[in-house]
Amino acid sequence: MNSVMTRCFLFLAVSMLTAFYVSAQENDESTESSNALIDSGLTINQAASLDELLENIKEGRITENNMHEQRVLDFQRRANDQQTLLKQTEDELVRQQGIGKDLEEQFEDNKIEIANKQEELDTKLGTLRELFGVIQQVAGDTRGVFNASVVSGELPPERGEFLGDLAVKMGTSSDLATIDELTMVFYYLQQHINETGRVSRFTGEVTTHSGNQVKTPLLRVGAFNIVSRDGYVNFDTTLQKIVELPRQPSAEFASTAKRMSRARPGEVVAFAIDPTRGGLLSLETERATLGEMVGSPFGGIMNGSCFLPFCDGQGGTVGSIIILVGIIGVILAVTRMIILFFIGRKVTAQRQDLENPRDDNPLGRLLTIYHSNRDVDNETLQLKMGEAILSEMPVLTRHISIVQVISVVAPLMGLLGTVIGMIQTFQAITLFGTGDPKIMAGGISTALMTTVLGLCVAIPTVLLHALTSQFSRSVIHVLDEQSEGIIAQHAEDRGTPIRETS
Repeated sequence: MNSVMTRCFLFLAVSMLTAFYVSAQENDESTESSNALIDSGLTINQAASLDELLENIKEGRITENNMHEQRVLDFQRRANDQQTLLKQTEDELVRQQGIGKDLEEQFEDNKIEIANKQEELDTKLGTLRELFGVIQQVAGDTRGVFNASVVSGELPPERGEFLGDLAVKMGTSSDLATIDELTMVFYYLQQHINETGRVSRFTGEVTTHSGNQVKTPLLRVGAFNIVSRDGYVNFDTTLQKIVELPRQPSAEFASTAKRMSRARPGEVVAFAIDPTRGGLLSLETERATLGEMVGSPFGGIMNGSCFLPFCDGQGGTVGSIIILVGIIGVILAVTRMIILFFIGRKVTAQRQDLENPRDDNPLGRLLTIYHSNRDVDNETLQLKMGEAILSEMPVLTRHISIVQVISVVAPLMGLLGTVIGMIQTFQAITLFGTGDPKIMAGGISTALMTTVLGLCVAIPTVLLHALTSQFSRSVIHVLDEQSEGIIAQHAEDRGTPIRETS
């Protein structure tokens, strides 16, 4: 009995100490945690004595037991509800499976019915299906013709859109063409036929090189070409727009386009048409011009590709040297011809006035030497006159030999360029074969262009050399003639014969 009491006493002491310890801990914590316990439904009762504490513990255990029993009851009730819900879900699954089976059966029935209806439709259409197939083909082909024709540059694009939609519609098995649609197909075909044989003026938008749209007066010549006041323009079938050409073709064609654009109604003018509807015109614009073949004076220097004038042409460096040599030869020849022409005029004027020599021409200077040596013997006068003529020779024959050398060297340099071009051609054949002629075009262009440049320099320089030499010889001939005449007259006046000088 005492042991039982002792145990109870120890239990109460431990409980009191625990209660006081918990109370001390709760006092040290924040007031918010105490309020949280109160808010959660827990009631804190402070025991005033050990008996009261024992009573509180007893009541707490009874309360916990009641709560546990209530939780068990709630769990059992919920378990019963879950079983009911599971049963309802299983019933719904069975019902939905039945609906799915019915739908599958209905789907199969619909497939059979659709096949029967399609067969019935095919039977009722009969030859109409072939007719609609022809309409679909005609609409598609006609749309392609319209898109590739320059007539579409003037007419609105609704034609092609209508035909495209009709072709798509005829491709289905459910839509049929109406009478109005068939009539519109015939109308557009007849309209296009009429427009291909008509010269029409209209205002259209032209896409420039910079991408801007500019409204410009245009003239369409049937289904061949469209021209503006500046020349040809092209209808781009891919963009379905009128675009400006990168450059106009050669002058013989561009001039006809300008005349056609400016012609008055009823006026008949010559015009170069492109039967390929732009193909030949595009090739014509790609043809190299004379400036591209020969080159520009400073084009290659400005873009850094070479350091000589005209080196950006097809002749390359050799062609550039030929052109420069030719320019030098022509300048020298023309300069000498002009100088000799004026010298010849002065000599001719001096011949008419031999008694008054002037120092501005060779004959005048020759006469001055004669008048200064009237008292010398014939041999001395002959030597002095010969010396005077020899002193005039460099002035009269200056640079003529250079022109002659250029006329001979130019074709040789052209031959050199030909050999270099052929070497380039054979190198291209070795590397790439002969499948693409454009690969060999560079070397062949160099070979032929240098030959042409050499001949173009040689022919005029040969002619200029002949003319310059003739001018020089004519003046020298006058000097020789007058010199011999003066010596003969001097010998006759002195009565002494003239002896030959070696």
